[in-house]
Amino acid sequence: MSISASQVKELREKSGAGMMDCKKALTENNGDMDAAIDWLRAKGIAKADKKSGRTAAEGLVGVAADGNKAVVVEINSETDFVARNDAFQDLVRGIAAVALGTDGTVEAVSAATYPATGKSVADSVTDAVATIGENMNIRRSAMLSVEEGVVASYIHNAVAGGLGKLGVLVGLKSSGNAEALAVIGKQVAMHVAATNPMAVTSADVDADVADRERAIFSEQARESGKPENIIEKMVEGRMRKFFEEVALMSQSFVVNPDLTVEAAIKEAEASVGAPISVTGFVRFQLGEGVDKEESDFAAEVAAAAAG
Repeated sequence: MSISASQVKELREKSGAGMMDCKKALTENNGDMDAAIDWLRAKGIAKADKKSGRTAAEGLVGVAADGNKAVVVEINSETDFVARNDAFQDLVRGIAAVALGTDGTVEAVSAATYPATGKSVADSVTDAVATIGENMNIRRSAMLSVEEGVVASYIHNAVAGGLGKLGVLVGLKSSGNAEALAVIGKQVAMHVAATNPMAVTSADVDADVADRERAIFSEQARESGKPENIIEKMVEGRMRKFFEEVALMSQSFVVNPDLTVEAAIKEAEASVGAPISVTGFVRFQLGEGVDKEESDFAAEVAAAAAG
């Protein structure tokens, strides 16, 4: 029998499975929608294994926080379409919540029990691959905690509570007022999202990175033909500027560009009522560093229509 595009669309919306899988499920079951859904579920795990080789560079970043502890996770999917799927969003949100009870490593999060299924997080993701119809994976996760203070979190362009394309955690150690501390923490997290610093202070910048920059500046300065003592001063000046640009505390604060981040935090100590120190930050931008495959959705539709 002939399977219409509207039937395929309906099954895809109900099951979250891929277009070609939906068309095959309907064909195998003579257009019976419920039977097609059961067929997809029965074939799910085998499908998940076949999908595991496909590039997953879309998806969502999720954060979960609990006072002086917070986690950020990146769960990848193949398409942004799936990232807007309620089931996928629930999965990412649930994994972030589970991650709060672990040390934050991918290994620990993957092995932890996912309450909604009673299985491990890794097995629950595999089951979701079968149901939703795309390759998915837990790409990375991280935790920040402070003995005293707060870990602020921020999601840029959130698609739902705690979910988006870019997530940031910032640890602030302080014995002061937690509410006031959370306010400045959120602002610093927003700053980190905007500027993507390399480290908290210049001393924390990776030595190899600093050495590479110094070598480049030295070579550029020598081309000027100036004496070595002048070249040395030129290089030091450029290195100071480099550190100002890449170290969080010396950057111009996006909320108030007249202040550095360090000065803004010092100013906030008045409302917090105690000294504040930044213990660290984590910034996850969705898909950074992943080689993405180009897809042709029009070709996929044409292939499905052709059978």
